Amino acid sequence: MSIKCAFLFPGQGSQARGMGQDFFNNSDIAKQMVADASARTGIDFQNLLFEENDKLGQTEFTQPSILLVGAIAHKLFSDATDIQPVVTMGHSLGEFTALVAANAIDAIDAVELVNLRGKLMAEACSKQEVGMLVSLGIPDEAVEEVCAAQRVEGKKVWPVNYNSDGQIVIAGIKQDLEALVPVLKEAKAKRAMLLDMSVASHCPLLESASAPLEAKLKEMLKDEFIAPVISNVTAKAYNTKTEALDLLPQQLVKPVLYKHSMATIDDEVDCYIEFGHGNVLKGLNRKATKKPHFNVSDMASLEATIAAIKELDV
Repeated sequence: MSIKCAFLFPGQGSQARGMGQDFFNNSDIAKQMVADASARTGIDFQNLLFEENDKLGQTEFTQPSILLVGAIAHKLFSDATDIQPVVTMGHSLGEFTALVAANAIDAIDAVELVNLRGKLMAEACSKQEVGMLVSLGIPDEAVEEVCAAQRVEGKKVWPVNYNSDGQIVIAGIKQDLEALVPVLKEAKAKRAMLLDMSVASHCPLLESASAPLEAKLKEMLKDEFIAPVISNVTAKAYNTKTEALDLLPQQLVKPVLYKHSMATIDDEVDCYIEFGHGNVLKGLNRKATKKPHFNVSDMASLEATIAAIKELDV
């Protein structure tokens, strides 16, 4: 197959009750992966994913749930077709699922890893009330200037997710974020809204999580990349365990350069395939590319995506 596909994986915020259930109901492989992940972590993923509960929004459970569903989607796709990625990429947590797709880490190892990552992030934020806020409608430079001015005044706020032109997420102390809302609106932001997040991702408040995450990464990462992975930290490709060990701990405390990453790969690919629940990244990518974007979130979309890519590769 000559078509060049980028495999994409969403991050925290894409979760929803019932995600992955169609895979589970119709695939023995999906059932086995859910069982294996449950046995490894002690988390009842069947209950967590498919039943009403108050855990799915807690980061130590959210992260492995999203990764597991994305990894199942990718496994079923890979088993059904010979389509291989020319590059893999994820948004925040999704970078770890991208490593699974690149064969740099086993899927169940990755579930355990990001369960730990979620626990470490929650612990780092546990002694202070933190949060995240989205700003819409003003340039990145304006948001950066506002946040820098606020930090001069002693506030703890940092731009952390560069999602698309005019959309940037800010992390920090919750009361400082609340005080930031009118400042952003004065700077002509169309919207400045607190998000339902219990952690402050990709900022210096997570420094304590870096070393223990790196230690676990050393145990689990392989040096067998079948495709390069785009780093959230640099927006550049890497394909070795050594590079991953340097970049992934940094990812906890440095911004996600998602829109920059899209600019890095768009000229090199013919289409995008997003694995996991929903179409979060398709929404972000509307301004970044005009190339086809497919999603594998259930059995029907799996079949539709394979058929559509075969049509493109004529």
